[in-house]
Amino acid sequence: MPYAPKKPCKYPGCNKLTAGVYCLEHARIINARYNHEHRDPEINARYQNDEWRQIREEYIVAFPFCQMCRKHGKLVRAEEVHHIKPLAEGGTNNFSNLISLCHRCHAKIHAERGDGLNKKKVYTYENT
Repeated sequence: MPYAPKKPCKYPGCNKLTAGVYCLEHARIINARYNHEHRDPEINARYQNDEWRQIREEYIVAFPFCQMCRKHGKLVRAEEVHHIKPLAEGGTNNFSNLISLCHRCHAKIHAERGDGLNKKKVYTYENT
């Protein structure tokens, strides 16, 4: 499967080419800013540890394509590992509670859940 051509980093003033949205240097800055401003520190600590990084890496190797896109006949490389039942709601890091997603599908799930807007609409993988 051929790779898409690299595009300029979206960070203001940066012209480095990247396969993602931001170059590695600016992706770290954007992620740190997001984690500081939007995530509850207790929840953030659950995702910033070696155990989660190892689980995530193993899952992406086992399921390298977005599982929602694949249901619709598309092969899109997975960029995120999502908890079907969030850790904050009693979910676990077991493979049975994880799904690999592209950034678009991951954002769609969180938008439908109303994350960040204090809405409690429950979204499950089975609803897709």
